[in-house]
Amino acid sequence: MTLDFNKMGGLVPAIIQDAKTKNVLMLGFMNEEAYQKTLETGKVTFWSRSRQCLWTKGETSGNFLHLVSMKADCDNDTLLVEAKPDGPTCHKGTDTCWGEDNLYNPILFLTELQDFINKRHEEMPEGSYTTALFKKGTNRIAQKVGEEALETVIEAVRGNKEKLVYEASDILYHLIVLLADQGLRIEDVAAELLKRHNPNWDKDRRLAKFNGTYKK
Repeated sequence: MTLDFNKMGGLVPAIIQDAKTKNVLMLGFMNEEAYQKTLETGKVTFWSRSRQCLWTKGETSGNFLHLVSMKADCDNDTLLVEAKPDGPTCHKGTDTCWGEDNLYNPILFLTELQDFINKRHEEMPEGSYTTALFKKGTNRIAQKVGEEALETVIEAVRGNKEKLVYEASDILYHLIVLLADQGLRIEDVAAELLKRHNPNWDKDRRLAKFNGTYKK
């Protein structure tokens, strides 16, 4: 990666993003030496404009930023740095320099789970329940989705919220396995739902389905 350090007098802005939560943690500046030290040590290092020296984030507080990846923008004059923070990033003790909590949105895990299941599909390791499902084929996987759906309905009718969440989780897992079996991803389902969120999306069909009068 070739960076243009000349536009800002030897510096490039470095946007720091949590590699897991995807939240933006801070903005710093790197010169070429800071950039190289970040690559060499795996700890995000900046150039301090006020002190006129290199500083590795966390060298005083212990809240290091561990490098995961770096990439330049289209003009090669700004860096997006993905890192794993050891603790609060801001010197004021907050998770981010904007005072926000660096929380992980659990919905993002669905993509991680999809990637994991896809890897199981590719590698088919022995002793894995997911592997066993793939080996049994589409019919068995689809059957499991139906079984888990029924169990979810039962717990909803019973009013047992804890078991409802448990069974609904089983549905999602087996649904993702079924999608992977068919060469699809959970994001394909999300894209379809996003399309349907448009107020102008096929109102008549939606209403007919609700009323039980829809015919294919």
